[in-house]
Amino acid sequence: MDGALTMSEKATPAKHKSSADEQNINRVHPLQAELYDQCKTMYNTDMLNIIKRSPSFIRTGQSSAKIVSAEQDQFRKWIRDNIRKKECTYFSERQTAGSVCECGYPKEHHSEEAINLGHLHSESWNALKHCQQVPTDAFGDIAFKGQGQKTAKYARVSNDTAPATLYHLMTEYWGLTPPHLLISVTGGAKNFHLKPGLRVMFRRGLIKVAQSTGAWIITGGTFAGVMKHVGESVRHCKMTSRSKKQQIVSIGIASWGIVHNRKGLISEEGSFPVEYYMDEASQGRLSCLDHNHTHFILVDNGTHGQYGVEIPLRAQLEKYISKQRMGTEDVGIEIPIVCVVLEGGPGTLNTIYNAMENGTPCVIVEGSGRVADVLANAADLPVAQITISFIQKQLRVFFAETYTNFSEQEIISWTKKIQDIVRMRDQLTVYRAEKSRNDELDVAILEALLKASSSCGHKGQENLDHQLKLAVAWDRVDIAKSNIFTDDKHWKSYHLHQAMFAALVSDKPGFVELFQEKGVNLQEFLTPEILMRLYNNIPPYTLLHKKLQKVVQGGKHPHVTDTTDSKRNVHLHHVSMVLQELLGEFTEPLYRKLKDVQERKKVNNTAIKINILPSSPQEMQQTYSQESGICEQEVENPERDLFIWAILQKRKDLASIFWVQAMDSIDASLVACKILKKMSCEENDTDLSEEMGELAQEYEDRAVGLFTECYRKHTKRAQKLLIRVSSTWGNTTCLRLALEAESQKFMALGGVQALLTKIWWGELSVDTNTWQVLLCLLLWPAIYSNLITFRQDEEWRKKKLSSDNELIANLPENSNVKPCTGQCSISRTALLPQSDDVDLKPLTHWQKLQTFYTAPVVVFYWNVLAYFGFLWLFSYVLLIDFQQQPSGREYLLYFWLSTLVCEEIRQLFYDPGGFGFRRKALLYISSAWNCMDVAAILIFVMGLLCRFFPSTLYLGRIILALDFIIYCLRVMHIFTVSKTLGPKIIMVQMMMKDIFFFLFLLVLAIVAYGVAKQGILIHNEQRLDWIFQGVLYQPYRMIFGEIPTDVSYTGFDLSQCTVNGTDPYKPMCPEHDSENNPNFPEWLTTILLCLYLLFSNILLLNLLIAMFNYTFQVVQDNTDIIWKFQRYPLIEEYYCRPPAPPPFIIFSHIFLLIEQLAQRKPRWKHKKFKKLLDEKEEAELLAWEAIIKENYLIKQKRHESQSLNQQINYTMVKMDAVAEALDINREGSKMEQRMSHLEEQMMQTVKTLNWIVNTLVENNFGSRESASALGISDSKATEEEIEPEAKELKPMCHVHARSLVYPGTNINRFPVPDEKVPWKVKFDGYAPPVYTTETAGGDHSAGLAESKSFKIGDAGPDTHRLEELLPLNPHGRTGLGGRGSLCCYGRNMAMDPIITRFKRNSDNSATAKNGKRLLEFLVIRYPGEDWTLPAGILDAGKMFPRNMMFILNEKMLDMFQKLQKKALEVYKGYEDDSRNTDNAWIETVAFNLHLDDDNPYINSITSRGSSETSIEMKIPVMVEGIAKQLAVQWKTVEQGDPVCARYKAYLQVVTDFHGACF
Repeated sequence: MDGALTMSEKATPAKHKSSADEQNINRVHPLQAELYDQCKTMYNTDMLNIIKRSPSFIRTGQSSAKIVSAEQDQFRKWIRDNIRKKECTYFSERQTAGSVCECGYPKEHHSEEAINLGHLHSESWNALKHCQQVPTDAFGDIAFKGQGQKTAKYARVSNDTAPATLYHLMTEYWGLTPPHLLISVTGGAKNFHLKPGLRVMFRRGLIKVAQSTGAWIITGGTFAGVMKHVGESVRHCKMTSRSKKQQIVSIGIASWGIVHNRKGLISEEGSFPVEYYMDEASQGRLSCLDHNHTHFILVDNGTHGQYGVEIPLRAQLEKYISKQRMGTEDVGIEIPIVCVVLEGGPGTLNTIYNAMENGTPCVIVEGSGRVADVLANAADLPVAQITISFIQKQLRVFFAETYTNFSEQEIISWTKKIQDIVRMRDQLTVYRAEKSRNDELDVAILEALLKASSSCGHKGQENLDHQLKLAVAWDRVDIAKSNIFTDDKHWKSYHLHQAMFAALVSDKPGFVELFQEKGVNLQEFLTPEILMRLYNNIPPYTLLHKKLQKVVQGGKHPHVTDTTDSKRNVHLHHVSMVLQELLGEFTEPLYRKLKDVQERKKVNNTAIKINILPSSPQEMQQTYSQESGICEQEVENPERDLFIWAILQKRKDLASIFWVQAMDSIDASLVACKILKKMSCEENDTDLSEEMGELAQEYEDRAVGLFTECYRKHTKRAQKLLIRVSSTWGNTTCLRLALEAESQKFMALGGVQALLTKIWWGELSVDTNTWQVLLCLLLWPAIYSNLITFRQDEEWRKKKLSSDNELIANLPENSNVKPCTGQCSISRTALLPQSDDVDLKPLTHWQKLQTFYTAPVVVFYWNVLAYFGFLWLFSYVLLIDFQQQPSGREYLLYFWLSTLVCEEIRQLFYDPGGFGFRRKALLYISSAWNCMDVAAILIFVMGLLCRFFPSTLYLGRIILALDFIIYCLRVMHIFTVSKTLGPKIIMVQMMMKDIFFFLFLLVLAIVAYGVAKQGILIHNEQRLDWIFQGVLYQPYRMIFGEIPTDVSYTGFDLSQCTVNGTDPYKPMCPEHDSENNPNFPEWLTTILLCLYLLFSNILLLNLLIAMFNYTFQVVQDNTDIIWKFQRYPLIEEYYCRPPAPPPFIIFSHIFLLIEQLAQRKPRWKHKKFKKLLDEKEEAELLAWEAIIKENYLIKQKRHESQSLNQQINYTMVKMDAVAEALDINREGSKMEQRMSHLEEQMMQTVKTLNWIVNTLVENNFGSRESASALGISDSKATEEEIEPEAKELKPMCHVHARSLVYPGTNINRFPVPDEKVPWKVKFDGYAPPVYTTETAGGDHSAGLAESKSFKIGDAGPDTHRLEELLPLNPHGRTGLGGRGSLCCYGRNMAMDPIITRFKRNSDNSATAKNGKRLLEFLVIRYPGEDWTLPAGILDAGKMFPRNMMFILNEKMLDMFQKLQKKALEVYKGYEDDSRNTDNAWIETVAFNLHLDDDNPYINSITSRGSSETSIEMKIPVMVEGIAKQLAVQWKTVEQGDPVCARYKAYLQVVTDFHGACF
């Protein structure tokens, strides 16, 4: 709406002229409509009921409050307890309207009690007295009829509602996320036309800034004027937006009494939703709600038809929201607010003035009309050129229709306010659409906030930090680049640490990259404390937070000192435990407890200094000492730690940034894949689970792509990456990570399979055939023939041949040297490039024999033959040689099995990776085949025990026979290595899982039919075995075609059954009569049989076939990948297995046991699966991987840019731009061109006429006042006509002394424009109010005496002022008479003492900068105020101001009195103070009282601290009867300090006098 009112400008209820008809209620007096032409933004009163709100991490994922069932009841209860409306309790009939109360409502709208009170009393109606608060009866959801499925939240509230209550309603019950920016849109309340181009730019810019920053847009909420334009912008965003950004929040705050069709909104229990019909045709003087707003707050003061009711509450709410903090506890800042002005009337000017007085920046949209254009034309002019005549011209142009309604007093008031507004240039921004074709409105809004931040107490680096925090909160990297990181602003790395932390916590990847570009070093930034703070800022609703809290609650941290914040109970070793749970037991902890680190590193107990983020330089030393006890471990790899942190929170973009910067990228990708897959399985939210799965797939693809690129470049180095032990990721390998992450695509890569094949064949050539291996296995002398080839011999021969060829090629042509054959003095390896196998030699006979029998493929075939021998012996004993006393073959079987048991024990305790027994045991039992081995052994032992007792001999044979089945099934694991049988075995395993689900349904059908059949046919069967056969076994056989005969009469035969159940070998007979004829219902049993066979044989069996077919198809499509993934565990197993097969493996076990007891360390190592590189070799390998990764990323970007989706996106963006351009050109291109040409002609004409007028005036052809001034309405020419130095001119008259509101009161001064300030200038109608505070006192004789001799010009003050003999302000009018709050009439003397000393270092040496010494000056500060000089008004008979006397004792005062005689007088004269009036003013003297180095009192006021800065001292004082703490401190005179900027002119003179640096 059009403007917000100050306290003194509240709209007063006007009397309405209407008849008794209820239809005429909609008529509102034109004065009220004009008052409604106000915008509701800033309200010039103190904030009510400020409730401290602890900052917390901004909640995400909650776009709107969905209130159902129990939640609705809770919402209703809260509404009844906290939200009120207002009702009129006193019916006072209007004299001109009859049966209508002064509140605007008709008589029937009032209660009988209110009507009776009106008849009994005759007092005048008062809204504050005669309206009471009652529980509200209108809240819930609005569904706009005929506008699609648009719904909005609404509530009817009292105008006395606390802002904190409304904010709680919006955030907690309406589900709004707290904003990062508050946009208060104000302007014309009536419909107005916007140019097509301006409308498009306003719509696009407003929505862009709201979406990018997460802002709330607050308007008047009605379907008219600026509110309508905002609503259309929101609607256009919903219709055209393709992004997944949060929805726009547009909150309409309107008066309840002016809402048309509001009766339908009333419901005491709330409406969820209620239909609202927008009927503009019959709304009269009321207004409909805008259907494009998302939320409505309808403010009720008990009146009807009164506009502007909501203005004070809206201002209070906006101020309260702007005081809330966004972000985290560490980097939270107050929510910024900006006022956007579009068009507007007289009330809008009040809104802008009040907003800027309260520190709210305003953005004026030029070209929108009326007030906006008046301010736009005046914004760039010097204040001296903004005269009454200039404003008159502007009003005549932009308020042509209503210009005659402006009184002279109103024009003067407009001039004064516009002058004050233009003086606050830091808070005023004009958006000129024609000049800003490349800059959107959103940029102008955000730049206005950044520009205004410097005028809100933020100076120097503090201002830059504040601006950076705002840019981070808005997630606008473009604003930071263009306005903050400029060439004239210097940033150091530590200046960006807090902003970097905020960007990480709030997930702003663009800023993370920007800060790193600007010099942030992750090694310096990421300390253990910062990392802990990151984990303690995790949102509480995430899976990671739940896991961390579960770990934390499981045990307290024993090493945390008492200085640690109790809220930060997550430490790095807790994170390590969660990571180990997600990654698996095969990794070592990534973070250790302090005790473990000290034992591992053998460090002493000295404090560890870490670089943390101090909130201020003074807290640096204190923070170091506090956090030294918290540090658990130095951050050795910040990229890894931040990558893990981002992956655990599913922050895709941040994780990608740190993945690119990390060194061990393949391992990092597999770690991310493993973590995300694990968390995806545990996440209950389906959407989040799918997102985690997609992100896991993305990192698996990255690992595949990067390793493929590495393998293509260099085979051996790529394979070395697979088996390298990575200390970064818990001393594990890439192969193990891929296996645990179940990355089948990675394991199926050619490079991985080549390595596995190489390990599988050992030192044998991979081209060796199976029959060759088997032949040499049985006939070992064949090893020494050329039947098989060893890889080392092949490599040796190849290198020998290449060395000879290279040696020959390097010989001179005329050389007589013959090529070396045999013994040669020249080393062949010296001519070859260095490799890992420099000392290759041909294998000896023993080495060949040893190498052959230790190759995994040979060990495998040995064990296969041995296992088949074991099965043959087992079956022979069971079938032929199972005697009462065990035979020799049976003892051989037991011995053979004992060797298998020893092998299982070796596998359990064999720990080449150093995992420890617990983790090794977990890894062992995680294999299903190992569990099958243990089960088979235990069953064999059970059968063996039964076998040695005659009574259980047969039972033992049965158990052993069953055990034989398990050993036969164990053969499947052996043949998984086969490319043909392996996939088929995998199919069987997966089909076994399918059959369990099928059996559940089958058992249900069998039990249902079996129990029903048995209950119908058999009466009281007592034998359990026959019950089992009838209920389960017989229905199961029916599935395979065995149809029973007892379900029908044709198969009834008593000879085949027993009547009483006495024959244990016959079933019980079905139901029959005394004549032995069946009497059970044959029709029912037949139907049940048919239904059962239909369900089981047709439905269930076909379902099983379909499941098997699906499983087969899945495996068949990925046969190669699945087989390659499954062969790794088998290869690893036989690589680690001793070469001798059972039962000869016992000798290997005995040898291993002896070796273990003797050396106490295992001999067998994963030499092929794990390789520990030295530091240099590892660094070179990782550097090479990083280079390959850069090439891989370049190829990926090129591929993405050429992808079809990217091309489609580019095309869509271009099409949108073309559509907007066509829309603009179609609607206004021709008209704008013609208008632009006409404006240019007019400007040329005006310039010529102005030149003519100036020439005539200079030649005395008339006065300038009598000349008709010519104004240029277009602001294009203003800057050209202004001289450059005119903008820098200081005001020639006082400014603060003419502030519209006298400080500490609600008294408004008479507006005095700059040109009317001098007393010599005639000012007709000047009638300032007179004010003298009651507390002001003192002797006024001096002032009165001075007034007698005061000389006044011819055009002096009025006669009644001369008669009072009061002194007049020497600098002119102030708009207020009397003394005000000053002590006496006339001059009130004040003093600004500048007490200085030279700054010294801790060693008492002089501190210098740029070759000059630094000065310090004394400042004071009261609680809640800024630092200032110890200045003040001098009391009668006092030499120094009261503030100075508070901090000095009598001896110091005497010393300063002596210093004053030779002190430097910096300034003496009039002080432009807001307390000045026409008859009383302040004159000040600024002295520099310098303390030399030999002054005995130089350190008496406050001493220097250890950090070379002055210690802040607190002094208790009594000020106007109130006890306060006065802070005193020495401040360094330097640029950028806020207090130095305030007294810059004084300090410049002082530093120049002392030759100091400033």
